[in-house]
Amino acid sequence: MAKKCGFFSTEQIDEIVIIRFKEDLLFRITDLSARDAMLDYFDHVSENDSIKVMVIISSPNKSGIEEYFEFYNKLSKSKWDENTIHRLCNVVDQLILKIMDLNKIVIHANSGRVISLFLNISLACDYRIIADNTVYQNPYIELGLVPKGGGPFFLSRMLGLSKAYEILLSNEDLTANEALRLGIVDKIVPFKDLEGAALDVARSFALRPLKTLSGIKKLLNYSAKDLKDYLDLENKELLRIVEQSFWE
Repeated sequence: MAKKCGFFSTEQIDEIVIIRFKEDLLFRITDLSARDAMLDYFDHVSENDSIKVMVIISSPNKSGIEEYFEFYNKLSKSKWDENTIHRLCNVVDQLILKIMDLNKIVIHANSGRVISLFLNISLACDYRIIADNTVYQNPYIELGLVPKGGGPFFLSRMLGLSKAYEILLSNEDLTANEALRLGIVDKIVPFKDLEGAALDVARSFALRPLKTLSGIKKLLNYSAKDLKDYLDLENKELLRIVEQSFWE
């Protein structure tokens, strides 16, 4: 199951498959060939009964809000066309829906400066473990945009409306300890221990029967059955604002 392609690489360890995302992910994921390779890989994992758990490890080399600003700065200078935003929305939506529908437990491991887009993708996962140097940032506020990736959908269900408003409208960084206190991550470890700790959690899940794991996941995600409709609405709102701001 090992694979290297586009913005990710993979390996299998016993009943666990690991996906490692590469740096500059925001720019890489608009590559449609890389998207197709990723979605095909998820399908292969889904069909492989020897795999019980997927661990997604984000690159530790991230520039945080600067990467987000650079991405939209290129759009505002018309170096990329409107299709770039459509591709970004499409890739993110399909990744989130694949994670939610996958018949395996999905663990997300992250560190460093994390923009809201990648926090939102992690919220689609079943377990989140982060390094103690992690901070979450909301760059879309400064640009007058809305978040991409299902943040309002997931946070309102996890924390309630008032706390979701507070997080989504804050321009202050959210620390690892605060994220743990809120319950949007499940565990904090030292950066040097992150991958090992994620594998330990994966092994603990893998002790359970695959049918039990997939069945419990399906039941717990039942309340998210309207996620696709939400993502369609999110895209319309984001594209409306981007078109008014950059291509009017």
